[in-house]
Amino acid sequence: MILKSGGVAAAIAVAFLSAASVPAIAQDADAAQCGTDRTIDIAEMTWPSAAALAHIHATILEKGYGCDVEIVAGDTVPTSSSMMTRGTPAIAPELWTSAIEDAWAEAIEEGTVVRLADAITDGTVEGWFIPQYTQEANPELTTAEAVIAHPELFADPEEPSQGRLYSCPPGWACELSTSALFEAFDMEETWNLFSPGSGGALDASIARAFTREEPILFYYWGPTAILGKYPAVQLEIGETKPEVYACNTDPDCDEPAGVTAYPSSPAVIGAAAWVPEEAPVVAEYLSKAGLTNAQISELLVYGDENQADAEETAENFLLTKQDVWTTWVPAEVAEKVLAAIG
Repeated sequence: MILKSGGVAAAIAVAFLSAASVPAIAQDADAAQCGTDRTIDIAEMTWPSAAALAHIHATILEKGYGCDVEIVAGDTVPTSSSMMTRGTPAIAPELWTSAIEDAWAEAIEEGTVVRLADAITDGTVEGWFIPQYTQEANPELTTAEAVIAHPELFADPEEPSQGRLYSCPPGWACELSTSALFEAFDMEETWNLFSPGSGGALDASIARAFTREEPILFYYWGPTAILGKYPAVQLEIGETKPEVYACNTDPDCDEPAGVTAYPSSPAVIGAAAWVPEEAPVVAEYLSKAGLTNAQISELLVYGDENQADAEETAENFLLTKQDVWTTWVPAEVAEKVLAAIG
């Protein structure tokens, strides 16, 4: 049939125009749902939990909200510095601000960055731990001082008359704090401070003890796969004294080592200031997307046990923890994400 206005040529032209406009219309719809057509670049930090979180948020924003998302390499100092000065990356999903405390506070005040939420809702953990089964057998072992009084329960395999405290690997900041506490508690006569040599060696020592159900006293931090995999109990050290901790971790401090609990480092979902202004939908989503220490440690166990990368770990979380992340988003967004990941 020949159309009245323009005939076959017009009909063909209309058909081509309609086909060509479908992607544009789809893109416009996606941008409308996302709230912005700007690229949301998300920093994938160098540690497992932050890397997995980057991929979780990238998948939800891209597949659920239709955002244009890009994952970029990052680390605490360069990511925060670039975010403060250039507005990119847009999102840092797990930014430990204790390492950039003054600069971050100044940038918040100047309005170049914002804190959307706590990435770890109950705070990071750091301290001395023993196995839960050891505490169950010895209920009095709830504090560092109580454990220190019983070196025989944590005998050093190479010197059984001494207890063994597994410290931080050489060169790590926590090596200084753990060594200072060892000194402050006057442990030298009855305990050995054991350096594992590397993070992998420390993990192996902890895994071996738990597998054999042997007592072990060790420094560790979370969220981590180790604390997700093995039921460990954090010992009470006392109150946190920031000035004492600062001296304990400063090689140039001349004051004697003091007893202080490890501070909980803030870990936030940080964003460039333009995000809540130009992409309020993204900002609203991320304001709800915090996880507890235990939840993050649990998601890391999958990656550790299956040698999965950050993307695979994120997908497993989205598939197996729908009761958690679907509370962050509207039902239709959750449906789109689940349809995309199968």
